[in-house]
Amino acid sequence: MAQNDTNKKGSNLGFEAEMFKAADKLRGNMEPSDYKHVALGLIFLKYISDTFEARHKSLLADNPQDVEDRDAYLADNVFWVPKDARWSHLQAHAKQPTIGTLIDDAMRAIEKDNATLQSVLPKDYARPALNKVMLGELIDLISGITLNQEGHASRDILGRVYEYFLGQFAGAEGKRGGEFYTPGSVVRTLVEMLEPYQGRIYDPCCGSGGMFVQSEKFVQEHGGRIGDIAIYGQESNHVTWRLAKMNLAVRGIDSDIRWNNEGSFHKDELRDLKADYILANPPFNISDWGGDRLREDVRWKFGVPPVGNANYAWLQHIVHHLAPNGTAGVVLANGSMSSSQSGEGDIRREMVEQDIVDCMVALPGQLFYSTQIPACLWFLARDKSNGRAGKAYLRDRRKEVLFIDARKLGVLVDRTRRELTDADVRRIAGTYHAWRGEPGVGAYADVPGFCKAATLDDIRKHGHVLTPGRYVGAEEVADDGTPFEEKMQILTAELNAQFAESARLEQAIRLNLQALGYKP
Repeated sequence: MAQNDTNKKGSNLGFEAEMFKAADKLRGNMEPSDYKHVALGLIFLKYISDTFEARHKSLLADNPQDVEDRDAYLADNVFWVPKDARWSHLQAHAKQPTIGTLIDDAMRAIEKDNATLQSVLPKDYARPALNKVMLGELIDLISGITLNQEGHASRDILGRVYEYFLGQFAGAEGKRGGEFYTPGSVVRTLVEMLEPYQGRIYDPCCGSGGMFVQSEKFVQEHGGRIGDIAIYGQESNHVTWRLAKMNLAVRGIDSDIRWNNEGSFHKDELRDLKADYILANPPFNISDWGGDRLREDVRWKFGVPPVGNANYAWLQHIVHHLAPNGTAGVVLANGSMSSSQSGEGDIRREMVEQDIVDCMVALPGQLFYSTQIPACLWFLARDKSNGRAGKAYLRDRRKEVLFIDARKLGVLVDRTRRELTDADVRRIAGTYHAWRGEPGVGAYADVPGFCKAATLDDIRKHGHVLTPGRYVGAEEVADDGTPFEEKMQILTAELNAQFAESARLEQAIRLNLQALGYKP
C-alpha cells in the first residue's frame, strides 16, 4: 500500500480511501470477488491510456514523425493503445448502454497489440448481469485519478490507487482475499530486512505481486536504479496471475511472471533460476500439495517433507533457488517453528545444523485477512560468513541465529485486523541489521522479551525448536523503588477488595434470580 500519508495506526489516508468508498458504493449487491475485476481492470485501462497519451504528446512536440511508430512507445516502456481503446473514447461513451461492449473491445484490441498482455485483461464487461449505469459512473469516478498530472506522477498515483483497492478488496473477501494479497506491513518488514538493492528477486507463489512492488519502491526510496533488479515469479491461480501482471504493469515494472495450474512444486517454470533475494508468503499448512508424487525430488536437501503439510516443501524449494550469497524471507504459520510431525522436526534440525536459518520473527496476531492462525517470518541465508555479494562487511554470523519476538507490536486498525506501524517495521529491521553488523545502525544488544542472538548450542538445548519466545526471555520490569514487603501489602489489600466486590456481585445476582422465581 501507499506509504505517503500514515496515521498513528499505520493506515493510509488521502484520496485513495475516498475513491474506494465512492467506488464501493457503486458496487451495489455485486460480490467483492467479482467487483474487484471490474474496478481494477478499468484502473489498469486508465493507466495504459494515460501513459500512452503522455508519450503521444511528447512525440508530437519532439518527434512528430514517430507519433504512429509503435516502437517509439515500446522503447519508453509504454503500451500501444489503439484509438478506440483510449480512455477518452470510453469516457465519451460512458453513459451509453453499449459501454460494456466497448470496454471488452478495448481490452481485446490492447491484448492484440501488446504480446505481454495476452490473456491478462478482463473481458466480460458486456455480460447482462453487470449494471451498465454503475459501469458508466465508475468510469467517471476513475477519470479523476490523475489529478491533472502527467508521466511518472500519474503512474505513481494510479499505482497507489491500484494497490489500495487490492488491499481493500482482500479485506472485503476475507479468507479468499488472503490468497492474492499479503498485508502491506508484513511485506514492508520483509523488504526492509532483506534490502533488495540489486540482483534477481523471486517469489514462487507471488499472488498479486505486492512483494515486487514494495521491492521496487525500496530501490527508488534509497536512490537505486529500478533496472538494477530483475523480477521473477510464478503463480498457480490464473485469475491471481492476471492481477499480478496488471499490478506490475501499472507500476511500469518489467518482470517475468509465469503461470501454470500445476504450481511451483510440480512444474517449476524457473527451474534453473538462482535468486539473490526470495520473498514469499506461501499458503499455510497446505495438506493436498501432491507431495506423494515428489518423494525423490532433488530439492529436498534437508529431508523429504511430509505428504500432509507443504510448509517444509516451500522452505526447501526456496533454499534450492537461492544463489550462493542469496537471502530469503518467508511467511509461514507458527507451527512450522516447533512441529515435529512426520519428520518436520528432523528437517528443521538439519536446516539449523547446516546453518541455513538466519533469523526468526514471531509476528502479532490478526495481521492477515485470510486466517487467524499466528504467523512468523523465516529468514534464510546461503552464506552467513559475510552476508551476500557486495556486502562483505557483514559480520560473520555462522552458528548463530537471531530471534525476534514481535508479538506485542502493532495496533488495531479495525475490530479484527492489526497492522505493524512504520516504527514497528523500523524496530524489527533495525535489530536485524545491527545484529548482522551493518554500518550506521548502531551496535546490537539482546533485549529481554524482544530479541536474542542464540548460538547453535542454545538451539540444541531446546530441541531445535525455533519459537522466539523460548529464547528472548521475559521483558524486564522497571524497579519502582518500593520495598517488597510494602508492595505485597498493597497488592494483598487490592486482592481482598476485589474478593469483597466479587462476593457482593454474587449476592446481588442471587437475589435478582430469586425475585424472578429461580433458586440458584
